[in-house]
Amino acid sequence: MCLGIPGEVLSAVEGPLRMGRVAFGRVIKEVCLAYVPEAHPGDFVVVHAGFAISRVDPEGARRVFAYLEELGEPAEERGEEP
Repeated sequence: MCLGIPGEVLSAVEGPLRMGRVAFGRVIKEVCLAYVPEAHPGDFVVVHAGFAISRVDPEGARRVFAYLEELGEPAEERGEEP
């Protein structure tokens, strides 16, 4: 099963391939932002396999984290430190 995880864009770097730093809880990863050129620092995006594929409102991101918490997903599956 594929799963996209929301994260907060911390920074974006323009270039041939737009990249950025995205926070998933306490874990920060480098993510390709080419598919969401409208995303800026402070926005939340859904990330799948290292690519941000859509923007999501902050409340939607919080609902996903709460839902994953209810499911008992291990923290590392959510991109967080255990």
